[in-house]
Amino acid sequence: MNTSLSNPTGKRALVTGGSGDIGSAICHALGRAGHHVIVHANRNRQRAEQVAAAIRAEGGSAEVVVFDVSCGTASGEAITDLLQQGPIQIVINNAGIHDDAPMAGMEPARWRRVIDVSLHGFFNVTQPLLLPMARTRWGRIISISSVAAVLGNRGQSNYAAAKAALHGASKSLAREMASRGISVNVIAPGVITGNMTDALFAPEQIKAMVPAARPGKPEEVAALAAFLCSDAAAYINGQVISIDGGMS
Repeated sequence: MNTSLSNPTGKRALVTGGSGDIGSAICHALGRAGHHVIVHANRNRQRAEQVAAAIRAEGGSAEVVVFDVSCGTASGEAITDLLQQGPIQIVINNAGIHDDAPMAGMEPARWRRVIDVSLHGFFNVTQPLLLPMARTRWGRIISISSVAAVLGNRGQSNYAAAKAALHGASKSLAREMASRGISVNVIAPGVITGNMTDALFAPEQIKAMVPAARPGKPEEVAALAAFLCSDAAAYINGQVISIDGGMS
């Protein structure tokens, strides 16, 4: 275990979208840092169970929770159940979806669907955790955004809008919670290796787009998340940190 990033007793950490490429890498990094990881999934419980089992096989502690972050009622009920076991002091808002189209041809339902998951999901998950977290005088809230929120991207006005909204919400929340020992930050990845990215971009496209001439790795995003969740990062607050190989 990397004790330099661990807290003495470990914390309970909820990672939404924890069964995806970046989410699962973050779950593993937090597990190695000594935290109890709550791996969230929307529908793919089987994959979330695989992530949790792999963390336990490494000597860590993990469990699975399944609910729709875009539904306030479902989120509230699930979080109420989780809080019965104690406060959650780390939350990684990683759940998000793409539903791309040029805005001129975008149906309202497509706009709302992406906003519901990334932005309303941030509120539905984070808000009920705040007061229990504040009572402990220690907390870490991290939202996973995107380079699209910084630079924009054709066909992703809904996705960029949802992710950019996380920047303003996180900066405001950081000001509200800092005196309680809680930091609130955003990580904005660029092109990261994974099922979604690999299907979208050919290697020559990535070389043209990314100054580093390669995609990032989920583990690189996870390493940053684990650091921001450590005691060493306590004074980093209200920041949007890009990890994009120089794109932004």
